[in-house]
Amino acid sequence: MNHLKGMHHVTAITSSAEENYKFFTYTLGMRLVKKTVNQDDIQTYHLFFADDVGGAGTDMTFFDFPGIPKGTHGTNEIYKTGFRVPSDAALDYWVKRFDRLQVKHTGIQEQFGVKVLSFVDFDDQQYQLISDENNEGIASGTPWQKGPIPLEYAITGLGPIHIRIAEFDYMKEVLEKVMLFKEIAQEGSLHLFEVGEGGNGAQVIVEKNIILPPGRQGFGTVHHAAFRVEDRSVLDEWTNRMESFGFQTSGFVDRFFFQSLYARVANGILFEFATDGPGFMGDEPYETLGEKLSLPPFLEPKRAQIESLVRPIDTVRSTIDFVKE
Repeated sequence: MNHLKGMHHVTAITSSAEENYKFFTYTLGMRLVKKTVNQDDIQTYHLFFADDVGGAGTDMTFFDFPGIPKGTHGTNEIYKTGFRVPSDAALDYWVKRFDRLQVKHTGIQEQFGVKVLSFVDFDDQQYQLISDENNEGIASGTPWQKGPIPLEYAITGLGPIHIRIAEFDYMKEVLEKVMLFKEIAQEGSLHLFEVGEGGNGAQVIVEKNIILPPGRQGFGTVHHAAFRVEDRSVLDEWTNRMESFGFQTSGFVDRFFFQSLYARVANGILFEFATDGPGFMGDEPYETLGEKLSLPPFLEPKRAQIESLVRPIDTVRSTIDFVKE
């Protein structure tokens, strides 16, 4: 069985595509590599923020469903998304940056022997920077070369996701017996699992939590998390594997930028398996990634309708000379 390669992307829900774009571009210095729409709900923007070239394992994506209420954090949810930075010194830089830009954060802490920095955005979406100082395992991406963050401190990809779950034993069984993760450490109620080559880009933190009420999905919460597979043939293996364990799946889904499979593995926990390619540069040049509304070929005939449904958002950055600060 081909093991999962690590995190592919995390998709969350925002109250404002415009504010979300500003926060990720100007505060976090991640590159908008695709401005498109939710393929199942074409009035909803789908924004993809990633590394310099939109590499698999580096992107955080957002829906802005019209009229959706604010979500609440609790148990049975993908609670927090991790981002990798190159070093412990990078975390010192981010503390100063967050203080200056008035981003709420916890200060630098240690988790499983690694330095981390948790913070939130304007929607109370939960994030954590994690230092790659002594990391071994799956390689990270390339920081956005022309962004506002000095390259030695910039975000390079996804770190561990943090799941809260009431039925921990069940979740452990899903991760270990079905998805071929292994538990490598425990700190109190937190359990660290990893897969494939391991390291910060291939880890999941699971917190047993029977105190909080179940989280409720809405803006400020994660919609689903996706794991990397090499290609379509491996994706098909995972379809067969998930279904052999009794999970209902979406079956094969062609998202154009990658190919996918979805399975709800527990209450509040939706996982996706996604191929590394084709990627985000097939329909736009490197220099202007994410600047126009990009539609997969099967939605292109509906472009006029879609453009009438979604409000214009100015995402042109190729004309901006960012000062690294």
